[in-house]
Amino acid sequence: MSRPDPTPKAITSLQNERVKLIRSLEMRKVRRETGLFIAEGASVLMMARDAGWSPKMLAFLAGSAAGGVTKDLVRWAMKADAECLEVSEAVLGKIAAKDNPQSVIGVFEQRWQNPPAATDRAETLWVALEAIRDPGNLGTIIRTTDAVGASGVLLVGQTVDPYSREAVRASMGSVFSVPLARLEPPAFLDLARRWKGAVVGTHLDARTDFRKQTFTQPTLLVMGSEGPGLSDTLKGACTDLVKIPMAGKLDSLNLAVATALILYEARRTRLTL
Repeated sequence: MSRPDPTPKAITSLQNERVKLIRSLEMRKVRRETGLFIAEGASVLMMARDAGWSPKMLAFLAGSAAGGVTKDLVRWAMKADAECLEVSEAVLGKIAAKDNPQSVIGVFEQRWQNPPAATDRAETLWVALEAIRDPGNLGTIIRTTDAVGASGVLLVGQTVDPYSREAVRASMGSVFSVPLARLEPPAFLDLARRWKGAVVGTHLDARTDFRKQTFTQPTLLVMGSEGPGLSDTLKGACTDLVKIPMAGKLDSLNLAVATALILYEARRTRLTL
């Protein structure tokens, strides 16, 4: 099979097959079938480049590649033999996000890592998310995982797609730096049984303040879904249960906020200015 021609092609028609493909990647079914996803914005694409990723396709607004960052990104894409599409404003308006649209869009192949292995490395810290439903929460958790230098994010059961437009945008490019893995609940339970360290879950019935938990051994941090929280099945797999103290009338925080608090506590002794 011949390689795609990386020379930028002028695209003005919404009926162009490549434009149709990019638009179709809004649908999870298409992302699953093709193994592709889209990422938008120069800063996000620069993070992809710096993390060693290469696009399969790059679409940019006609005239924007004359200089600056977009020119650099087009060179990067051409060097990777990616298809480069110089699109009209009308086409860009159909393939970019409706709110805060960006002038450059990349199409990438998804990357899924093998699930974490039981390890003796004390610094290992994976975030396991059960049935998370909000793409904004997932993207933010991926971003926080990157910020604290944790090992990766493990999706358990039926979850939102980390490669959806909303999740990628919320990650601010961290989706290109954080290992992502997925397991069904039975396989996760097997991993938890074999885990050589702590399996720490958050639960309203917990009696331990999360700030009292020691994170000196390999850790699986298990967070439940928005609303229902951690299921009884995964709760039973935890070696430790913690909770965040609340002074007001609410009994819980937003999932992404709660995860961030615990991740920073887990990494407190390892993070310095």
